[in-house]
Amino acid sequence: MKKHSELKKHLCELEEKLLEPKTRTNPAELDKLLADDFFEFGSSGNVWYKKDSVGGDGLSVREMTLSNFEIYPLSKDTVLSTYLVRDETRM
Repeated sequence: MKKHSELKKHLCELEEKLLEPKTRTNPAELDKLLADDFFEFGSSGNVWYKKDSVGGDGLSVREMTLSNFEIYPLSKDTVLSTYLVRDETRM
């Protein structure tokens, strides 16, 4: 159980790092953090890929908070992480 909680903490910290302005505006840092085949579904319904974030100036700066972070084991070496992100700049 300790490994589960340590992994959960580590993954949550990485996700929170992706919300920080200094990370979002640093294409080199985004390139290190995101897998080459990374994609996500945005709140707009758009699908975003790594190539959308590592070029130019990176991602737009937003004031965002992450909550309700959970991980669910899918296999011996794979977990699904779920969470809510609140974008304060859209409120």
